[in-house]
Amino acid sequence: MDNTVILRRWSARIRTTDEADYVAYIAGTGLDDYRATPGNLGAQMLVRTLDNGESEVTTLSWWESIEAIAAFAGEDIDRARYYPEDDRFLITRPDHVEHHRVVGGAEIRPGASA
Repeated sequence: MDNTVILRRWSARIRTTDEADYVAYIAGTGLDDYRATPGNLGAQMLVRTLDNGESEVTTLSWWESIEAIAAFAGEDIDRARYYPEDDRFLITRPDHVEHHRVVGGAEIRPGASA
């Protein structure tokens, strides 16, 4: 396998009123599971408030190989992985995730000016 980093992206919608509770829930489930899996290079969660009382949540995780992703997700790496309390929060529940090869980028430097 080459040195290509793979980004795994999952997105769904929740009620905006549930944002804080859902972020705390995912921090202790999905994000912890990502980071505990050998070959995971990091994970983040994004939240975008929409105008209809819903928010879009996205998790991004970076992996060193397909094999590392399979250790987290199972044999069908394109299938989304869910946790027991997800149905309490999720308005949408996509069956699949996206995988992207990371081919370029810049370092994230908080406070740096453009």
